[in-house]
Amino acid sequence: MKVSVQQQQLAHGLSIVSRAVSPRSTLPVLANILVATDEGRLRLSATNLELTITCWISAQIAEQGSITVPARTFSDLISTLPNDAVTLTLNTKTQTLNVRCLTNHTDIKGISADEFPPLPPVDLAEGVEMSVSTMKEMIQQTVFSTSTDDARPVLQGALLTANGSEITMAATDGFRISVRKDELPNPVSRPFSAIIPARALSELARIAADGEQTVTLLMPRERGQIIFHLKDAELISQLIDGNFPDYKVIIPRAFKTHTIVTTAAFLKACKQTEIIARDGTNVVRLNIMPRPDQPGVIEISAQSEETGTGEAAVDASIDGAGLVIAFNVRFLREVLDVIKTPNVSLETNANNTPAMIHPVGDEKYQHVIMPMHLG
Repeated sequence: MKVSVQQQQLAHGLSIVSRAVSPRSTLPVLANILVATDEGRLRLSATNLELTITCWISAQIAEQGSITVPARTFSDLISTLPNDAVTLTLNTKTQTLNVRCLTNHTDIKGISADEFPPLPPVDLAEGVEMSVSTMKEMIQQTVFSTSTDDARPVLQGALLTANGSEITMAATDGFRISVRKDELPNPVSRPFSAIIPARALSELARIAADGEQTVTLLMPRERGQIIFHLKDAELISQLIDGNFPDYKVIIPRAFKTHTIVTTAAFLKACKQTEIIARDGTNVVRLNIMPRPDQPGVIEISAQSEETGTGEAAVDASIDGAGLVIAFNVRFLREVLDVIKTPNVSLETNANNTPAMIHPVGDEKYQHVIMPMHLG
């Protein structure tokens, strides 16, 4: 193998795939990155057997070939090189990769590419296409609601379902539920449902460039994997095996009190009271107060024995009876952070039943949040 590639492009490619490198593994090759020529481009791949990330970068290829090299050594070296052409030359006898850039030249000992887990071919014709921006927004609005509890692995991922032209992503940790729906450009040939690890979805959102138009989703039969194929990158993730909770039965069908508030003002008030709440139980009280002949108000308060008390108020349009209800303030802040509309709706029934938050004017997103006990 003999390849010439720009340092910036190589460094960027390595930053994309390095997140899939296994930091602790009994297989030494999993600590390496696969460097290979592939149809006129340079391919970089890394895997921890649960997550595989590949990217392709432009290169001038003089000789074909492939090798795996230690991820940290290779990445650290490339990041320190000047912004110029980098020449990679493989000595197949010693399995050593020579890296040259201007006056710098380094030899890195590698492991044969034959020992790297095989990457099965992908037939994009069987995939489902959707907008990259839509996929990133679906991830942003749901993944924060996944659980971090190892005892409940099915809640550590988001449920992705597609049926006809509708695609839905849902996530829950048992205390809140985020559901985001959207329309596919073309209906799926067969419905599918899969629980995708939250980490894989977060990595997908990270590597999907804003300028890209589409992402292709594939679920090869009987492989327990999902593949997301982008123009210059690909992410393969193992699926989580199990039964996702039937979240639809938990979502209330009707509400007694409907409150509309400015998203930015509500978020700011939550951030202010969180400063006090985080030193205690992380709980804030919302006193939803309708007022005759004038806008209603939501008083948001927190108290901590160590820190003190804090209170903020925001004007709101309130239809229904007043109510005092408590929430985990971090949960409130996290959902308000991902709502892009100017106004947000808070729907409630009682202080011990689930509430719903959703963007005003956007029916695609729903967030159900369980109340805290009012002490």
